[in-house]
Amino acid sequence: MKLTLEDVKKARDNIKGVVRKTPLLYSSTFSKKSGYNVYFKCENKQKTGAFKLRGAYNKIVTLSEEERKRGVIASSAGNHAQGVAYAATAFGVESTVVMPITAPQAKVQATKGYGAKVIQCGEVYDECYIKALDIQNENRAVFVHPFNDEAIIAGQGTIALEILEELPEADAIIVPIGGGGLISGIALAAKEIKPDIKIIGVQAEIVASTKASLEKGEIVTLRGAKSLADGISVKTPGDITFEYIKKYVDDIVTVTEDEIAQAIFNLMEISKLISEGAGAVALAAILSDKIHIKGQNVVAIISGGNIDIAMISKIIDRQLVLLKRRIHFRVQLQDKVGQLGGLINQIGSLGANIVRVRQERNWEESGLDFANVTFEIETESKEHSLNIINTLKQKGYEVDIIC
Repeated sequence: MKLTLEDVKKARDNIKGVVRKTPLLYSSTFSKKSGYNVYFKCENKQKTGAFKLRGAYNKIVTLSEEERKRGVIASSAGNHAQGVAYAATAFGVESTVVMPITAPQAKVQATKGYGAKVIQCGEVYDECYIKALDIQNENRAVFVHPFNDEAIIAGQGTIALEILEELPEADAIIVPIGGGGLISGIALAAKEIKPDIKIIGVQAEIVASTKASLEKGEIVTLRGAKSLADGISVKTPGDITFEYIKKYVDDIVTVTEDEIAQAIFNLMEISKLISEGAGAVALAAILSDKIHIKGQNVVAIISGGNIDIAMISKIIDRQLVLLKRRIHFRVQLQDKVGQLGGLINQIGSLGANIVRVRQERNWEESGLDFANVTFEIETESKEHSLNIINTLKQKGYEVDIIC
C-alpha cells in the first residue's frame, strides 16, 4: 500500500475548483429513530450526481500528455462513467465507457451528455470490465478503473477530509461498498486523522463480495446479482482496495433489497433527498439496527442520487402498499342510481384520496341488482386506513380488503 494522508490532501488540491464540497446535514428525525446523532454526507449533491467525479478527475490530472492523447476507457455501472466523461471532456480527452445493458437510462444519457462514447454490454459491472479490457487491447486507451487504482482511491478519500474538518467529533462513518474504492479512501484518510473513528462498510446482501472475501481471508468472486443498489453490485473486490479495507475498515454489514427500498423512500419523504440504491444503504443499515458503535455521531455517506424516475415511482408505490398507506378493497353495492356516488362521498369525508375506482357487474354471484366496486385509496397512515375500513363496515357496507 503506497497511499498516505498526504496523497489524499494532494488529491484535494488537484480537484479544487471543480469538485464541490458537498453538504453535511444533521437529521433530527433519523437521529430519534436510531438513537445516534445521524448526519448525511450528501454526495448526491455532487457534480454528475455522485462522488465518483472526485476519483476520476484526480486520475486524469495525473495522466501524462502522451496518455491523454491516447484517450481513456472505463467500465462502470453508471456513476464512474459520468465522472470519467466529465473529467475527460474537461481536459479535452476522448473517452469511452462500457456500461451494463441494465444501467439506469438516466446514467446512460448523462454519460453521453458529458461527452463519452457509451457501449452497453452485460448485466453487471464485472461483465463490462471484461469488455472494456478487450477494447483497450485494440485501441491502447488508458484504462481508468472505477475503484482498483490508488489515484482513484485518493480522490474518494477527500470526502473524509471534508467530514472531519466540519465534524471533528464524528465517531463513525458508514460507507457503501462496491469494489471498495470509496471506503478505502475514506478509511485511510479518516483513520490517519482520527485513529479511533470507526469505519463501517455496507453491502447489498445478495452480492456482498467484500464481506465474503474478508470472512475467507482472500478475494472471492460471487455469482452476479442485480441489486437495487446497482452502483455496488460488484462480484469481485479489487486486490488493491482489499488491502486498504483489511487494514482500515472495522466492520462490514449487509442490507436486504427491502431495506434499501425503504431507505430510499424515507430519504425522499423525510429528508427530501433523492438517493439511488447504493446511496441509501448506509441509512438502511442504521434503520435496520445493524450499526453498533460506542459514541453518538454517525455520518452516513449518500454516495449518489442518479436513479431513474420510473424506479422512484415503483419504490413509492410499493412502499405505500407495504405501509398500508395505499390500500385496495372491494365493496358490494346495489346497482342503483346514487349508491356509488354516496359511497365515494363517504370515503372522501373520511380523509382518503381516491386514486382509482372500478365497477364490475356481479350478476352470476349476486343477481342483477348488485355490482362489485374496487377502490384504490391513499391515506395518512396504516391506522387511518384501518379506521376507514372499520367505519365503512359500521355503516353497513360489505368490505373485502384486497391488499
